Amino acid sequence: MSSPDATASQSPDYWTNLVRQKVQGLRFGSIQIVVHEDRVTLVESTEKIRLPGPTSASLPNKRNV
Repeated sequence: MSSPDATASQSPDYWTNLVRQKVQGLRFGSIQIVVHEDRVTLVESTEKIRLPGPTSASLPNKRNV
């Protein structure tokens, strides 16, 4: 993980651009912004990948269970 220098990371432009980039690159997931003492200190992103579900024809018949 890269760590930008302290002065650049304190700029609102820096973290808003970072969040914007994360949102644009994310189809499903979440972005969390952590604030400590009135400053954004951490931006985390979690990507979720949706897998195709089984079709109804491939599901077992549960009526006789």
